[in-house]
Amino acid sequence: MSQRADSSTCPTVGIIGLGYVGLPLAAQFIRGGCRVIGLDIDGRKVAAVNAGRSYIKSVPAAAMAEAVAAGRLTATSDFTCLAEAAAVVICVPTPLTAHREPDLSFIIRTADAMAPHVQRGQLVSLESTTYPGTTEEELVPRLERGSGLRAGLDFHVVYSPEREDPGNPAFSARNIPKVIGGLTPDCLAAGIRLYRHAIQSLVPVSSTRIAEATKLVENIFRCVNIAMVNELKVVFDAMGIDVWEVLDAAKTKPFGFMKFEPGPGLGGHCIPIDPFYLTWKAREFGAQTKFIELAGDINASMPRYVVTRLLEALSDLGKPLRGANILLLGLAYKKNVDDPRESPTFAIWDLLRARQARVQFHDPHIPVAPPMREYPDYAGTPSVPLTAETLAQSDAAVICTAHDAIDYAFVVEHAPLVIDTRNACAATLPDLWRGKVVKA
Repeated sequence: MSQRADSSTCPTVGIIGLGYVGLPLAAQFIRGGCRVIGLDIDGRKVAAVNAGRSYIKSVPAAAMAEAVAAGRLTATSDFTCLAEAAAVVICVPTPLTAHREPDLSFIIRTADAMAPHVQRGQLVSLESTTYPGTTEEELVPRLERGSGLRAGLDFHVVYSPEREDPGNPAFSARNIPKVIGGLTPDCLAAGIRLYRHAIQSLVPVSSTRIAEATKLVENIFRCVNIAMVNELKVVFDAMGIDVWEVLDAAKTKPFGFMKFEPGPGLGGHCIPIDPFYLTWKAREFGAQTKFIELAGDINASMPRYVVTRLLEALSDLGKPLRGANILLLGLAYKKNVDDPRESPTFAIWDLLRARQARVQFHDPHIPVAPPMREYPDYAGTPSVPLTAETLAQSDAAVICTAHDAIDYAFVVEHAPLVIDTRNACAATLPDLWRGKVVKA
């Protein structure tokens, strides 16, 4: 049963990790009347926050500047400041290693650093996506050792997974129902008291493990279904069947079907990563996750499929991929956002560079390619203007992200070849130009 927000006095909240999860959550607690202490090891983020500058599109800079001026928002890299907070929320990354195993190093370092500053009566909430058991097996023991206090007796611990959908105007941190699982019933009650100040609807569950598993199921559901339509795209393409038309027809069924769309691969901080947290943990119990691992393999293969389709299309025009000028449209992992995390565009870029193609990108939301953990070489590369000249000078334009700000009729008019991985050209494509567009 969900719990509704109330308007009681809000405590000081410490938020560790001021990225795409932590900063919007900080903004939401401030809107609820709380004072927020943001903590991040990245000095650039700390400086930006204290100057009232937003580096995330969904968080208005004006609201941040107002909160800083009013003393309701401050940022630091000093963990001792957490002693001032009644509650501490951990929003740090949980990536995968090169071998698709969980990388909990951010959680572990955070727990060890904050443990000496945990106070009696304080609430600690972990929001980072992870496998069932992480809160009890990794976070709690470190907090107890470093603080000398007992979780569930001296301080409270909950797990409450983030649920963000960047670029979705209908849902924000405030109105997405929030799952909360406590180490004990008293911990759960403390978590509900905290999140009532920021979130409209709360969904309490019986344990931290249930909450951890809930987040994984949500993202595995999407991963598996996206893999299915990506595989269908490859199969139907071989048959000369347009998968997007098939899916549009199938979604007219008013029950028993939910439309997912194929693409050049998976992106974002959740869907490409989270399923493998469960596959890793399942091995501890002798359980197999063949379905999940197969879905991951299919989705991971899509950038190579896109490059193959590009190579074939260029070959049909008598052009080699080696030395070709390729323009990638969209660096973000989904349309209308400035978030490049795990974007399949980087994988396509890397494959093209390995084949000695000359690559540029255009993204109206990302003016410069940021540092990426797996693709550090591309950091600092600027987005090129989308002009008739830029398009005409390319041998092919590859639509990786279907941003609404891009005029796809303009792209098709001026580019000699378009590889469309998102069906972005379908609505505005005159019959005259259909031969220039290859769906991939």
